[in-house]
Amino acid sequence: MKDLYIMGIESSCDETSVSIVKNGTTEVATVISSQIDIHKSYGGVVPEIASREHVKNITIVLEECLEKAHMTMEEIDAIAVTYGPGLIGSLLIGLEAAKTLSFLYNKPLIPVHHIAGHIYANSLVKELAFPLLAVVVSGGHTELVVMRKHYDFRKIGGTLDDAIGECYDKVARVIGLEYPGGPKIDKLSSLGKKTYKLPIPLKDDSYNFSFSGLKSAVINLVHNEQQHNREINKEDLAASFQSVAIEEITTKVRKAITEQNIKNVLVAGGVAANNALRNALTSLANELNVNLSIPPLKYCTDNATMIAAAGFYAYKAGRIADLRLNSKSQDELK
Repeated sequence: MKDLYIMGIESSCDETSVSIVKNGTTEVATVISSQIDIHKSYGGVVPEIASREHVKNITIVLEECLEKAHMTMEEIDAIAVTYGPGLIGSLLIGLEAAKTLSFLYNKPLIPVHHIAGHIYANSLVKELAFPLLAVVVSGGHTELVVMRKHYDFRKIGGTLDDAIGECYDKVARVIGLEYPGGPKIDKLSSLGKKTYKLPIPLKDDSYNFSFSGLKSAVINLVHNEQQHNREINKEDLAASFQSVAIEEITTKVRKAITEQNIKNVLVAGGVAANNALRNALTSLANELNVNLSIPPLKYCTDNATMIAAAGFYAYKAGRIADLRLNSKSQDELK
């Protein structure tokens, strides 16, 4: 069978990335231009600035990726691109680049949902085994997705308010940590103890999550301590918050594994880089005797490698778009 080389393009938020992947499993070359240092002073991503940076970077990143792979566009079989969800201005830059390349070089255009990309980052580590439960944890999403075969997504639960990554960043800001706050809370929590009492957000029989109440509890606690001129122990608060947040996730994952009769679990999204979460899910998988896949750190955050990998399976499933393909800031995984 002929090898298929898929070019992936990712620009859903503040990373401009282009990658080439062979047969959905082998990374040939990847280039990522990050904007973290630019947005750090604003305490978060500024959409207008992000889209302008994508305009400046997309051509440079594309050329560098081809050079790194020692390939030409003629050798690429298809072009996969993140069409959504994400920041609409950012998405449009990557999409227009992909559509232009598709038109100029007569290559199939493959639309990839951003979360599908995060899920298929795991295929770069090992072959996906079905049925599986995808635990999606990122700045914009917290979802449980069951897959019975390739490109077959059934969402069984999701966040009712804040996503887990969003909650981490907001809590980090409240206790005085700079953006991006998630990794800093993870690191800080390892130095602290669970001394602050915080509520478990959603204790029910669903597969859904809620983090808004936990975030509010931290904010109220900090404000109350400040009003009484008491100093917050940041390490202990980070440890207390993270313990509750991860318990919320592992409780629902345990329920889904048991009730859905799942033997394969994978973790997807930027928060998959969180050490405490990785350890908690590893322990849970060992306890329940299920197979667990967590991508390496470089595939957890936004990157085009995962988009190219997902693009391969989308291509095999016949998911080809024409040049009328448009970006969507919000879209359900299906």
